[in-house]
Amino acid sequence: MLTAHTIKILQSLDKKKFRQKYNLFLVEGNKTILELPNSNFKIKELFSTQPSNFLSKDVEFTHITENELKKISFLQNPKDSVAVCELQEISEFTDKDFQLVLDGIQDPGNLGTIIRLADWFGIEQIICSEDTVDFYNPKVIQATMGSFTRVNIVYCNLTEYLSKTENINVGTDMEGDNIYHFEKPKKINLILGNEGNGMRDETEKLLHKKITIPRFGKSQSTESLNVSMAAGIILGQLFKA
Repeated sequence: MLTAHTIKILQSLDKKKFRQKYNLFLVEGNKTILELPNSNFKIKELFSTQPSNFLSKDVEFTHITENELKKISFLQNPKDSVAVCELQEISEFTDKDFQLVLDGIQDPGNLGTIIRLADWFGIEQIICSEDTVDFYNPKVIQATMGSFTRVNIVYCNLTEYLSKTENINVGTDMEGDNIYHFEKPKKINLILGNEGNGMRDETEKLLHKKITIPRFGKSQSTESLNVSMAAGIILGQLFKA
């Protein structure tokens, strides 16, 4: 049985300040949880409606009821299990040949989808501005569908980083080069801006190249694409054979 104190702590992990306070975040669903042992994330405890520990004897296990699961889950339709994991902070990192760089992405679903796209295309690292939505937000973790275990997410001062990187900084712009005619640099930072405002001025000043996805519709009235949708189109083109 879960104590009221434990329930209160787990429920508080939907907020960044409490995730940082307890150094914990939640991962939900057996399918995603089973990917954790092959990653660098440490599982502190497992809560499950299943009667036995399906992970390892080394992981503390608590059998809970469906009602208790509903109390600690952040999902509208809770899955079978919840794993409590320790945060993993990456303070030092080195450039990869292909990186995604996110400038102020705010929607958890967008970040989660972009992480999943990165995993699909074999991109190992995403650099985020300090005001990008928290990677450990439950909605982000859920949207990645387990891909967060295979992609390094780094937060830093973006202006400082982009001014020092040896990669070519490439950003999206309506007046940029047609993505279908663009030749991918050998070392690239693909920069994606905020959903509503795009990338900030100080980021744009550090771009080496600009690209755009041309519109083919007759009306030409669509103003923009969702950032994760745009990321998928650009990555598909840049990784073509």
